[in-house]
Amino acid sequence: MVFAALLLTNCSSISKTSETKPSSNLKDAFKDDFLIGTAVNVDQIKEANPQLAQLEIAHFNAVTPENIMKAEVLQPEKGRYNFEMADQLVDLAKRRNMVVNAHALIWHSQLPRFVRQMKEADSVKKFFNDHITTVASRYKDKVYSWDVVNEALNEDGTMRKSIFLDKMGEGFVVEAFKLAQAVSPKTKLYYNDYNIEQPKKRAGAIRLIKQIQAAGVRIDGVGIQGHWNVNNIPFKDIEESILEFSALGVDVMFTELDVSVLPNPFDSNTADVGARAEYNAKMNPYAASLPDSVQKKLADGYESLVKLFVKHKDKIGRITLWGVSDADSWLNDWPVRGRTNYPLLFDRELKPKAAFHQLINIKNNVSSNQGTNHVQLK
Repeated sequence: MVFAALLLTNCSSISKTSETKPSSNLKDAFKDDFLIGTAVNVDQIKEANPQLAQLEIAHFNAVTPENIMKAEVLQPEKGRYNFEMADQLVDLAKRRNMVVNAHALIWHSQLPRFVRQMKEADSVKKFFNDHITTVASRYKDKVYSWDVVNEALNEDGTMRKSIFLDKMGEGFVVEAFKLAQAVSPKTKLYYNDYNIEQPKKRAGAIRLIKQIQAAGVRIDGVGIQGHWNVNNIPFKDIEESILEFSALGVDVMFTELDVSVLPNPFDSNTADVGARAEYNAKMNPYAASLPDSVQKKLADGYESLVKLFVKHKDKIGRITLWGVSDADSWLNDWPVRGRTNYPLLFDRELKPKAAFHQLINIKNNVSSNQGTNHVQLK
């Protein structure tokens, strides 16, 4: 009887251990909260680095293309489309059981040369209609969501100057969503922008969302890009933006998340790809390695961010890191070329950083002060 009791006790202990086995990857750790995504470039789509491919498979269940679905790539010449890499991405995601957030249908940047040279409003509108209709209809049953319009706002919430605003007026945003909805009725439709957690720009985004809704057109969500600096993560503004956007009945995503550790050469916290500054050694303080103190600050920043996201998980559909490892981050060359940045969860050798471990520990109920050597990657 004693032996039987001990056996039952041991079996119960084993069962509990099995039930509470710590998660060792991001997508499983946050499976009850939101999708965990990453951005991929051409080499990643081609699986040029098998180790990197395994990290993507292990940790992410959503994927966004960095560049291969932008207009200059999809339609390099008028009427001639190149879907090769976009099709490969869709096939890759299907094979990996990932959802695709397609990025982006209408954006003022990375346009084909022939569009940038257009002078007539009719020509711009024809490109606009044809491009949205052709691209969105091709992937209507293959992608989960589209960033329909990307970065249409200035920092003060007014409309950004662009060829679409100039030739079509502010109504181009509503028209883009209307066209996308017509040809891809089951696809989620999002507006995506940086700094829209900031009050003035947030107000502009809210105005656009209300315009789309008032026109009887569907908008499913808003993407806050989340290009922040470790010394200035705007937690209060982020939380307020989650609440204000979700109050409009739309889903909230954090779509291009990375946290720079380097000085910003501008007075503003812009993420405009066209912004550039000259190289200066003072702007590249960690060329050799990242000090432990900064590594810890980065990890704590990520932990606080994701705890905030989990707090509002009922309003948030996806968190997408803008890349996997520090080696491939766009922040190494923006806004100053040739810098060494450390904004992501995996280092240049594809090893998990302290930030990764602290995020895993959020869900495993392990104090970040107790060490993380026990965490094993799949």
